[in-house]
Amino acid sequence: MTGRAAPFKVSPTNPNLGEIQTTPERHMDMPYAPAMRIQSSGDLLFISGCTPSPLYHTHPHDFAEHDHPVSIIEQTRLAMKSLISILEHEGLALTDVVKVTKYLTDIRDLEDMASTLSEIFGDWKPASTTLCVNQLSTPGARVELDAIATYPKE
Repeated sequence: MTGRAAPFKVSPTNPNLGEIQTTPERHMDMPYAPAMRIQSSGDLLFISGCTPSPLYHTHPHDFAEHDHPVSIIEQTRLAMKSLISILEHEGLALTDVVKVTKYLTDIRDLEDMASTLSEIFGDWKPASTTLCVNQLSTPGARVELDAIATYPKE
């Protein structure tokens, strides 16, 4: 067994967070990192699923609060707006995210959702899983995103 290799890329906001690429020359082919390594015992932040609905809304649902755009691109942007607001509240950045789970109601939306996320995340590529589900929490919601982020070691 060999020792740990250096990460392919280190987060600019968190030196304890590294992107792992087992075939670095192929990293441009991937919209996500195969793995992320946390090199400290820092705290983790688990972000609940964000949809195109407002982060805070009435429960049980008042469907008047859930008037979603049809476009998967716009729905993805709205979900990310909520996710980013949570990160910012905690003093974190997108480059502190280690894992994103993406839920789609139509797998044909994968490419547009992925390109929108790539635009938002820039060259930071957290580990990722995509699932296709029958439906989400409100009628018309086509995407939900949850994430795990890590705080830099103080």
